Amino acid sequence: MFNFIIFGPPGSGKGTQSANIVKKYNLAHISTGDIFRKNIKEKTELGLKVKSIIDAGELVADELLINILDEAINSYSGINGYIFDGFPRTIRQADEFEEYLNNKNQEVSLVLALQVEDEEIINRLLKRAEEQGRLDDTREVIENRLNVYRKQTEPLIEYYKHKGKFESVYGIGTINEIFNNICKVIDRHI
Repeated sequence: MFNFIIFGPPGSGKGTQSANIVKKYNLAHISTGDIFRKNIKEKTELGLKVKSIIDAGELVADELLINILDEAINSYSGINGYIFDGFPRTIRQADEFEEYLNNKNQEVSLVLALQVEDEEIINRLLKRAEEQGRLDDTREVIENRLNVYRKQTEPLIEYYKHKGKFESVYGIGTINEIFNNICKVIDRHI
C-alpha cells in the first residue's frame, strides 16, 4: 500500500491536489477536515464535539483522530493506498500514526508539503470563505490556524526528513503545473 501524507498550511491546495492524485493513482483520500465538516453539518455527536475546537482554529484530540482515521481506512477496498490530508499535525500524532500503520504491516511511503507564503494563504482562504460561505475562514481564525500550523505541524518537516520520507513542492502556479510537479515526486516513490 502506498500511504501518502500531504500537508501544508490551511489553504495551500491540499484538497484540490488530493482530488487529482486520487484519480491518477487509485488512492483513497482521507481528509480529517472534510470528515469534521460533514459531521458538523449533520450535527452528529462527533460534529458537536469538534465544532467549537475547529471554530477557534485549534486541533482536535489525538485519540479521537486515530479512531476517526481507523474508521475511514476500514471503509475502503480495492485501492492502491491512501492519501492523508490534515493528519498527522503533530509529532505525537505522527508517532501514534506510525504505530497504527505498523500494526497493519504498513508504513508512511511519502510526505509531501505544499509550500505557499502566508499572504497568499490568507487571500485564498478569504476568497474561499466568500465563495463557499465558510464561517471558519475569517482573517483572525486564518491567522490563528497559520500560527498553530507553524508551532505544531512544521516540526513534522524535520521528523519526516530524518526518516528520508519528506519532499516539498512549491504550491503556487496553475493547478496543473502544481499537480505535474507533485506527480514527479510521487513517481519517484512508488
